[in-house]
Amino acid sequence: MSLNIHRKVTFGVVIGSRAFFSPAPCKDARDEVLAQLEKIGVNAVILPFEATANGAVQSIADAELYARHFKAHRDEIDGLVICLPNFGDEIAVAELVNRAKLNVPILLQASNDEIDKVDVHSRRDAFCGKLSVSNNFWQYGVPFTETTTHTCDVGGAEFGADLERFARVCRTVRGLRNARIGAIGARTSPFQTMRFSEKLLQASGMTVVTADLSELLAAAGAIADDDADLAVKLEKLKSYGKISAHIQQSQIVKQAKWTLAVNRWIAENGCDASAIQCWRSLQDNFGCATCVTMSMMGEELMPSACEVDVIGAVSMYALALASGQPSALLDWNNNYGYEPDKCVCTHCGNYPKSFLGTTPEIGELDVLGESLGRSNCFGAVKGKVQPGPMTYFRLSTDDRNGTLKCYLGEGDFTADPFGMDGGIAVAQVPQLRKLMKFASHNGFEHHVAMVRGHVADVLNEAVVRYLGWPIYHHGGEPEPQLFIPHRF
Repeated sequence: MSLNIHRKVTFGVVIGSRAFFSPAPCKDARDEVLAQLEKIGVNAVILPFEATANGAVQSIADAELYARHFKAHRDEIDGLVICLPNFGDEIAVAELVNRAKLNVPILLQASNDEIDKVDVHSRRDAFCGKLSVSNNFWQYGVPFTETTTHTCDVGGAEFGADLERFARVCRTVRGLRNARIGAIGARTSPFQTMRFSEKLLQASGMTVVTADLSELLAAAGAIADDDADLAVKLEKLKSYGKISAHIQQSQIVKQAKWTLAVNRWIAENGCDASAIQCWRSLQDNFGCATCVTMSMMGEELMPSACEVDVIGAVSMYALALASGQPSALLDWNNNYGYEPDKCVCTHCGNYPKSFLGTTPEIGELDVLGESLGRSNCFGAVKGKVQPGPMTYFRLSTDDRNGTLKCYLGEGDFTADPFGMDGGIAVAQVPQLRKLMKFASHNGFEHHVAMVRGHVADVLNEAVVRYLGWPIYHHGGEPEPQLFIPHRF
């Protein structure tokens, strides 16, 4: 199965030019942007240099030529990169985008002038031209992404970083617009907070694929002990972490069968992420937990959420797309003493091992094991998340307002000790009280997705510019807004 998250990103590349400016920078810009994309491993779709004057788009005829070319590669192109080595022809660029109708993110770049080269033969005026193109994009209703600075050098490190970040924005947008989320089992009745709207997800392009837990239990029970895939899964399970000595081989085999059944169902249904009924039917009727199953899938960038938290799975998937790293689903669970900006985030044991940052112990559920029987609860991935930067994100469906909504921010995992069983993360978030007040008063769930590293800028750009969901970016710089004075 080929997953969106593993798919190589492809950009359509456009060099915009105004005919009466010097054509020399057009060839240089083309060569430099293609070199930048090759360096970061992104494919490029562009017409041969000879197809248009100066290899650029500077007329309606050029725009139509490029639009047809991009349409032919519609299924490949994840985003457009438009470079303005000079002022550019704003109508040609806007018409190209309008005619191609790719509905993908756009990165708009404009080149620097050099102070000693502003004579009539050398000046670029791209600083001004970018405003003209962006004005036309506003008229046409086309969103686009800015570079770090208004103008920059195509071959420079700053633009290289912009391209790498834009590639992750495009991967996030494409992944979320086409996501298939598996929901295995019914929501456990006490967890009413996990209710959500499939229809609102579908309106954003995401499809939920459901399965009754009994179907997966039957599939797992039908796997023969001599199944070749089972032998491979057993070895992978045994090498995934440290299994306590008292765990019996029969428990490991049962866990491997459950994992194999889930993996096969995920592959058959083309799911990018999943949510599973983690208790208590699985423990009572089959005799294992599903934490390590979810952990191993997450490690392979196929996030899986417990408690049938489908929106939590989408939140995890969004972070995995934005970062290219395994994400996890945690509870905002405990205060940390009297430190206002610290809290403890936990779950029984479903964190991917690289999210933990250390080799985990694979054992039995602790709290649930006390009531369900420890012998029926093997499969918990235990460990303390190692210190380092993190990003958190939570998506939710708001039926009252008919929209998806979300919050986002950055913080750190700390090395502070905490003597609780399972998967533990001590997190530090600036102005945590403000965030908790926001989550409480806006109906957000107690679950939150997190990933190692800071990638809030990528996810914020994807949501604000292209997905259009209401978002609160905790600690982020607010979008500039018009002030419309009241005139008497």
